[in-house]
Amino acid sequence: MAVPKYIYEHKNWTAFTWQDKLINAVFGEVRQLQGKIIGQMNALGFSAKDEVKLTALTLDVVRSSEIEGEVLNYEQVRSSIARRLGINSAGLVSSSRHIEGVVEMMLDATQRYALPLTEERLFGWHSALFPTGHSGPYRIEAGRYRTREMQIVSGALGKEKLHYEAVKPDLVKKEMDKFLDWFNNENSVDPVLKAATAHFWFIIIHPFDDGNGRIARAITDMLLARAEGSGERFYSMSSQILSERKLYYQTLQRVQHSSGDITEWMLWFLNCLKNALLATEIATQRILLKSEFWKLHEHTSVNERQRLMLNKLFDGFEGKLQTSKWAKITKTSADTALRDIKDLLEKGILKQSEKGGRSISYELAKFRSE
Repeated sequence: MAVPKYIYEHKNWTAFTWQDKLINAVFGEVRQLQGKIIGQMNALGFSAKDEVKLTALTLDVVRSSEIEGEVLNYEQVRSSIARRLGINSAGLVSSSRHIEGVVEMMLDATQRYALPLTEERLFGWHSALFPTGHSGPYRIEAGRYRTREMQIVSGALGKEKLHYEAVKPDLVKKEMDKFLDWFNNENSVDPVLKAATAHFWFIIIHPFDDGNGRIARAITDMLLARAEGSGERFYSMSSQILSERKLYYQTLQRVQHSSGDITEWMLWFLNCLKNALLATEIATQRILLKSEFWKLHEHTSVNERQRLMLNKLFDGFEGKLQTSKWAKITKTSADTALRDIKDLLEKGILKQSEKGGRSISYELAKFRSE
């Protein structure tokens, strides 16, 4: 009898186990941080809270696709989410059919988190991810379970390295029925631990031709929303997974060969979630500062170019702000950019940076609201 190579080759492979004593400390920290962040958000003003929510959801959509090597336009994603949630956001732009589909899936998972997860719903998500029935140049089976073998390989032709061979296609439906039954009816496991388990279980089945990672992360977000009893997302798990992508894949690769103990995966997942929550605390401080600034300057005359650039400075502008960069980002002339900057210098909003360099650069002047 052949020795099982993958976890799904073991009998009763979905009877997952983990060592509570090894995960309890970080699990406790995660639950405490979730409560703390929800408390912080409830203390925010309406517009600041909307800003945090919009940023978190946008990052979740953008980063989840980026993990798969696909770069989505941040502003298009943000606009699509703002429109669907009825959030008033300046500078709304139209977005592509593909982006609308990705956003639709994520919002369905997080805003309607209490509804059952069904085969029909999953097929709808998959169709939304691949509205043309293609993934890049390749035709795929969109909106249904795969009927082909699934191998994850890397490397040049002739030198491929096999990372994973998924459940056989004729077993996918049976395995997914079991998964969905557990997802909808298992209530004895804490939703955070259930989110970790669901992510791993779904990835192991790999039920679709493509998009399995993105759907697994949507399922994760759905269960995290249940854990918090709220569809309001204030942190992005996908952003943190992207930061830890190498460890994410390494952990999956090791645990896919286990006989049912998934402690190592649970530990990684909980630590990743903890880091996502900690990153949100820092981002929230930035949003609070931005909110305070605009409250202070609600009657200050600024044009759309100036508003755009000031928001970029609060959102974490990369590099030095120089006239040439201002002109490039706002798609205007160097003379207009310089006029915009001089106007903000006179209003005490910007100041010349004291950091040396051959070119003059600018930064936000300190401000206080009292």
